[in-house]
Amino acid sequence: MRLIDLSQEIYEGMPVYAGHLETKVWQHHTFADTAPNFDSDFAFQSLGITVCDHGPTHVDALSHLDPRPGAPTIDQMALDTFFGDGTCLDVTGVAPREYITARHLDRAASDADLREGDVLLLRTGAADERGGTAEYPSQYPGLDQSAADWLRERKPKVFGVDSPSPDNPADRIYPVHLLSRETGITHYENLANLGEVVGRRFTFFGLPLRIRGGHGSPVRAVALLDD
Repeated sequence: MRLIDLSQEIYEGMPVYAGHLETKVWQHHTFADTAPNFDSDFAFQSLGITVCDHGPTHVDALSHLDPRPGAPTIDQMALDTFFGDGTCLDVTGVAPREYITARHLDRAASDADLREGDVLLLRTGAADERGGTAEYPSQYPGLDQSAADWLRERKPKVFGVDSPSPDNPADRIYPVHLLSRETGITHYENLANLGEVVGRRFTFFGLPLRIRGGHGSPVRAVALLDD
């Protein structure tokens, strides 16, 4: 069995979706300033980190999408939401700010072992081509209404993309986020290394932090392959 890391690095200056809190990382303790606290040669160091609950590789809570009272925050969502068997479809080749359609998904799924209730990951190529650059938060393709309807019909458990959003950055409607609101099927954003799992069956893990009242959470997303 083999683990594939599907997570982007967290670091100061990492690109984030427009308007989200920037990631900050600083040296909070050093060996030099903690050594006087002990009567041995022990000392420690640590970092301080501020990060948006939607900054790096993350999963959306339904409260992020749904304004209705009672929409669950990330700490209220069942843990078994965030893992399961699944597969990855390759929808690369669509230009930034262009639309991934149901036709693209049909073509990508034609040879795939896709099952109802799967974790369904979509490789757009955005993380591979522009990850870590200033263009990454605004230059990626997104799904249109036909693709959102395609997802609704396939009934995945959760889904995810290797881009800042499954919706097109030029879109003013965001049909995929509306799909998640209406169906309660949440999704992951800013995944990485999806080329390693395209066309494969795997077990996905993307557990969120237990953030009280969180509207999303960073995750360490991995795929377990049975090689």
